Amino acid sequence: MTKSILVLKLGSASITTAKGEIDEAIIADITRQVAELAHNHHLILVSSGAVAAGKKYIKNYKGKISERKAAASIGNPLLLSTYSKHFKPYNISIAQSLCERQHFSHRTQFLQLKETYEELWKNGVIPIANENDVVSNLELKFSDNDELATLLGVGFGASLILLGTSVPGVLDKEGNVVDKIESINKDVFSLANKNTSGVGLGGMISKLTFANLASTMGIKVVIFGVRTPDGILKAANGESGTVCMPKNCSISARNKWLASGSLVTGRLMVDAGASEAIKKRKSLLAVGVKSIEVNFDSGEIFEISDEANNIVAVALAKVSSDTISKNSKQHNLEIANASDIVIL
Repeated sequence: MTKSILVLKLGSASITTAKGEIDEAIIADITRQVAELAHNHHLILVSSGAVAAGKKYIKNYKGKISERKAAASIGNPLLLSTYSKHFKPYNISIAQSLCERQHFSHRTQFLQLKETYEELWKNGVIPIANENDVVSNLELKFSDNDELATLLGVGFGASLILLGTSVPGVLDKEGNVVDKIESINKDVFSLANKNTSGVGLGGMISKLTFANLASTMGIKVVIFGVRTPDGILKAANGESGTVCMPKNCSISARNKWLASGSLVTGRLMVDAGASEAIKKRKSLLAVGVKSIEVNFDSGEIFEISDEANNIVAVALAKVSSDTISKNSKQHNLEIANASDIVIL
C-alpha cells in the first residue's frame, strides 16, 4: 500500500448533543475533514456513539449491561446511517466493522481482519469500527474505544492515531493545552482529569494509557478536540491538541501484535537477574521465576513482572504454569524463547 494508515477515534461526548443524541452538524464537519484526509491516507474511523444513539429507545434507561447492549443494537445502524448520509456528497462509501477482543487475541483471526480492511481500502471504502457491544463478553471487552483504536493502529502499522475528545487536548494545571509530550510518565498522568463524560466510558487517563502504548510502538498520537475548527485536519498536521511523540521501535509486526493485541491470560514474577536478562533479549528460564501470579497454558500470552511488581514484558508461553510448578527444580527449563518476548 502506498498510502500511510491513519486511525481516527471519536468519543461519544464529542459527537453527541447535550441530550446525548447524535449531533448531525458535527458528523457533517467530521466527514468533510475525513474526506480530505482520505486523499493521502488509508483511514480507520473508530466511532463511539452507538449506545448514545440508541438509549433513548430503551424505556427507563439506567445503563445496565443488558440495556447498553440493547441500546447498541438500536444505535449502531442509526450511527452508520448518519455517517453514510454525510459521506455521500464526497462519493465515499463506508463499511461497518464490529470488533471483539478475540479478533486481536488470535493471530489468525487478526490477519483475516487486516486482509478485510486492506480489501476495503483497495475499493476506496472507509471502515468504521466499534466494539460489538451486543455480544461482547464482559470479561473480554475492550476497556473503551481508545484501546480498540490503539490495537488497530499498532496491529496495522499506522503512522498516526488521532484520539478525538470533547476537550482541546491534555491540559496543564493552569488549564492550557500541552502542545507536545516527549514521554508519558507519572507527571503527565497527574495532569489527567479522573472523570469520564456522561456518555462515554473512557477519559484522559485512558487516552494517555493507550497513547503511551502506541508511542512506545513507534506511532505518533495526537489527543485533540473534535469541536475545534478544522480540528481533525489540524491534529493530523500536529497543529492542534497534544502531540505524543513516537519512540524508536524496530520490533517486528508480529511482536507488535504480541505486545498490544493479544489477550494476556497469565502472569509471572521474576527475580532481578531474570529481569535484566530479559532486557538484554535473553530467553526466560525457570531458574529466574520467583512466583506464578496467574496461571496460564502453553501457547498463551503471559505478563512478566519484576520484584517491584512492574510489568517488564509479555511473552508467548512454551510451557504451562502447571508444568513450571511441577518442574521447579529443572532450572534450565525454557518458559519463553527470546523471540517470543516483547519488552515493554
